[in-house]
Amino acid sequence: MSKSTFFTGQPIFNQLLNYISRDDVNAISRDLSADRYYKTFKTYEHLVTMLYAIFNQCTSLREVITGMLAWDKRIQHLGLSSHPRRSTFADANECRTHEVFEKVYFKLLHRYRGFLPDSRKSSRKNNLYIFDSTSISLFKEILKGAGLSAADGKRKGGIKVHTLLRSGEDVPCMIRYSAAAANDKQFLKDIRLPAGSVIVFDRGYLDYKAYNQLAAEQVTWVTRLHARSVYQVQKDCEVSDYHRGKGVVSDQHIELGHDHHNNAIKVKSRLVVYRDPASEKEFLFISNNTKVSPLSIAGYYKQRWQIETFFKRIKQNYPLQSFLGDNDNAIKIQIWCTLIADLLIKVIKKGTSSHMSYANITGLVRLHLMTYMRLDIFLKHPEKELLSRIRRQQKETNGLSLFPT
Repeated sequence: MSKSTFFTGQPIFNQLLNYISRDDVNAISRDLSADRYYKTFKTYEHLVTMLYAIFNQCTSLREVITGMLAWDKRIQHLGLSSHPRRSTFADANECRTHEVFEKVYFKLLHRYRGFLPDSRKSSRKNNLYIFDSTSISLFKEILKGAGLSAADGKRKGGIKVHTLLRSGEDVPCMIRYSAAAANDKQFLKDIRLPAGSVIVFDRGYLDYKAYNQLAAEQVTWVTRLHARSVYQVQKDCEVSDYHRGKGVVSDQHIELGHDHHNNAIKVKSRLVVYRDPASEKEFLFISNNTKVSPLSIAGYYKQRWQIETFFKRIKQNYPLQSFLGDNDNAIKIQIWCTLIADLLIKVIKKGTSSHMSYANITGLVRLHLMTYMRLDIFLKHPEKELLSRIRRQQKETNGLSLFPT
């Protein structure tokens, strides 16, 4: 009797995990002493369990553990020697530092940066960075929430994820966390970019000192004028008929800052008033770059929508409505592991040259996480590969029969 090919090869989940070096994870864990108090549930096992929960969109610890128990001995393919227990998993989410998963993410980003799907695009996108934040609601007051309190006077918690996205890569290159009610501008000063870069951010990041710091580092910044901003017009620049036809209303050199006291911070900048031809809405953009055309300033800010698409992608495809822990550390671990999952899917999408959407790929991975099929072939022709798999199974089953049917 020939050997069955039905369970040969590796499950799809294991093929995803092959993109993560276990040696790298162990080295990072040693540097941070993340396995000091754990005999069996090491950092790698913790990462695999979290990725299982994320790819399967599990919303509770019980879903994760019972799901992995149902795999029986197949978890050995994943490099796990035993099934994790619910209490062990919960304890690790609370006590093992989230920094170990942060370092794993940036290790993977450094390794696969050239394989990201947008890295082949124009140099303009490769030096463009977008900075913004998104709030994630928490149903316990772990972090101070934003907005009005409920009728009973209670306010649910919330975490704000401040994200720096490199446009040419479409994945974060810096993450900071704060309570949802915290002011956005406190993290703008943490950004360090190469000279010649362009950074776009929302008007909520109002920090004149940070603006001057970016300009001193030869970084172009573009944002919208805040309603409370005070400025004086230094020069009116001529706007060509071509730019007026494209929506540019005016182009001025201004100085931001008030004169209430001698220590007030002033910012030399440029104010471009732009009216969108389609919506007729008027926007006031400011920037420290006086050399590029006013239409380019508006074009830079338009690229900010990319980070909104990123936030939407993450929230729609991964379980960030329910967290596997009610503490600050567990929440950050889940967010970092979600970013790891997102990075893996984007690398695989590029590597397999699949024409399917990101959402379709994550859906197929979720449904066939422990199916024994070659991932690259499956993502190119999923229906064809599944039909071939069924025919092979039927052929093997018929071959086992003593009498023809």
